[in-house]
Amino acid sequence: MFRILGLDLGPDQISKYTDIALHFAFLIAAAIIIWIVGSRVASWVSQRAQSAVLTSTQGDEAVAGFAQSLVRWLALAIVAIAILNLFGIEATSLVAILGAATLAVGLALQGTMANFASGVMLLIFRPFKIGHFVEVAGHSGTVKKIALFATELATADNVQIIIPNSEAWSTSIVNYSAHDRRRVDIVFGVDYGADMDVAIQTIKNVIDADPRASHEPAPFVKVTNLGDSSVDITMRVWCQAADYWDLKFELTKRAKESLDKAGISIPYPHMEVIQKPAS
Repeated sequence: MFRILGLDLGPDQISKYTDIALHFAFLIAAAIIIWIVGSRVASWVSQRAQSAVLTSTQGDEAVAGFAQSLVRWLALAIVAIAILNLFGIEATSLVAILGAATLAVGLALQGTMANFASGVMLLIFRPFKIGHFVEVAGHSGTVKKIALFATELATADNVQIIIPNSEAWSTSIVNYSAHDRRRVDIVFGVDYGADMDVAIQTIKNVIDADPRASHEPAPFVKVTNLGDSSVDITMRVWCQAADYWDLKFELTKRAKESLDKAGISIPYPHMEVIQKPAS
């Protein structure tokens, strides 16, 4: 008879408890091995899924990243079920438990489920892609990531913005990168005493001198408004979307310099003070 932890145990009982302890130690070791191997297999399968989706979607990183996350979590769920089966927990019981838990969690996390569903809609309809410059939910920036529950933007000064997918999907989206070409619109106000034909031709010469400006359709340069202190000439010219900002800034600078050389002034608001002589 042996006394262990205050209990008097015989050889048969010690042998029995030893076998149980060894059995559980074996199960725990097997579970650890299954989890390690399963995690690596899940990562490998998810990466293969990502590569396959990238190929099928011609390099759409948003859809590929979503597919990678989804496949990885599904694979890990299968590994977890295998480990539970190892400990004698049947899959049918587990499904019932998971169903009840899913219902409870779904009710508690309705917003999270809405974000997930919206993320799926964003990836199906693809109103924007990674790398596009967009305006979403009142924020502007370059799309860096479309995840399961949120979309990540980076502003022009590289500030990170996280937008829940439900907000991104339910609000209007302005995508400045959706099309290959954009139109540059600039308004120049010239003096009323200036020769309009000379001013218009001067601006057209500036457009012709820049190879980034497209001539299909032909640039638009016309008088569009008679303002309080100036005659407004509107310039509209098409270009590649990637050249939009550089071309707009350059045309503004070159047009101002050319108008100055042509002797055409650009008036600015001013105030005249008239003093009446004292009686």
